Amino acid sequence: MSSCMDVKKQPDSTAGTITGTTNIDPLPSWNEGPLKTNILNFVTESIDSSGENFITVEDRVAVFDNDGTLWSEQPVYFQFFFAMDQVRGMAATHPAWSKTEPYKSVINHDLKSLMAQGEKGLMKILGTSHSGMTSTEFENMVTKWIDTAVHPLEKKKYKDLVFLPMIELIRFLQDHDYTVYIVSGGETAFMRPWVTEAYGIPRDRVIGSNLKLEFQWQGDEPVLMRLPAVEFNDDGVGKPMSIDRIIGRKPVAAFGNSDGDLPMLQWTASNPKYKSLMMIVHHTDSTREFAYDRESKIGRLDKALDWAKEHQWYLMDMQKDWKVVYKP
Repeated sequence: MSSCMDVKKQPDSTAGTITGTTNIDPLPSWNEGPLKTNILNFVTESIDSSGENFITVEDRVAVFDNDGTLWSEQPVYFQFFFAMDQVRGMAATHPAWSKTEPYKSVINHDLKSLMAQGEKGLMKILGTSHSGMTSTEFENMVTKWIDTAVHPLEKKKYKDLVFLPMIELIRFLQDHDYTVYIVSGGETAFMRPWVTEAYGIPRDRVIGSNLKLEFQWQGDEPVLMRLPAVEFNDDGVGKPMSIDRIIGRKPVAAFGNSDGDLPMLQWTASNPKYKSLMMIVHHTDSTREFAYDRESKIGRLDKALDWAKEHQWYLMDMQKDWKVVYKP
C-alpha cells in the first residue's frame, strides 16, 4: 500500500510525453503546481511498462464521487432540487398539500422550513417524487428536468454546473486506458440519463443508491415499478461495498470531496499491488462556487480533511488549483 505522495516528481513537460504531442496540455484548466504535476506523473508512470509503477490495463480503475466532486452540491444536493420541482409539478392535483407539511414548504419554496423537518420530511419528499412510476417514466422525468431546470442561486442549468477541471481529468485517464466509474450517494437511476453527455462516462459505469423495484405487467408490457423504499444506500461504507460487489477490483485512483467518500478513498489507498492516487476536492472558492468544509450540512469535509492531511493525500484547492470552475 502506498499513497499518491510516493509518486516521483518530474518536470511538467511530462504532459507532452504522455499525450505524444509536446504542445498539448491535457489539463489546461488546472494551474501549474505540485498537484497538477503529480497527477501527470502518476499516470505517466502507470502506463510505462518498463517502470516499477506500471499498472496493467485491466487494473486501471478510477472512481469518482459525483455531488461536490464532479458538479456542485449547494445549498442542497441537486437531486433534491429535482425532487422538489416534481412535487411542485404534482401539487395542482393534490390541493391538500398546500396546508400539509412537508409539501407546504416545498410549494412555498421555503427550504429553511423544509430542512428543519429533518430526515423524515426529506424522505417523504423523495418518496413522493421518486416512486409510483415505472423506471422508464422516471428516466423520462429526469431527462426533461436536466435539460431545462435552472439552479435558483447560480441561475444556470444544473447540467452546466459541472467542474471543467474534473472533466479534463476524467478524459485524461480514459485516454490512457483507465476505466472510470462514478460511485455516488445519489441514485443510480437519477444519474444515468445525463452522465455520458456531462462527463463522458457510460451509463453502465454509474454506481449509486437504489430504490426497490417490482416487476409488474401493464397490459401486455412488463415494467419495473419504482417503490418508496431504499434498497441500498451507496454512501460512506456503502461505497467500498458496492465497488467490491460491482467492479470486483480495488481502484488505483479515487476522487471525492466529503466524509461520505472517506471509506472509498481508504479502500483505494489499501491497494496492496499498486501505487494509488487519492484526491479530495476542497471547496474554498466562495466567489466562483461555494466555500465550505467542516461545518457544512451538505458535503461535510471534516474527518476526511484530517485523514487526508495525516496520510498525505492531495487536497484540490478549488481557489488555488483551478483556473476555471465550470464547464463553459
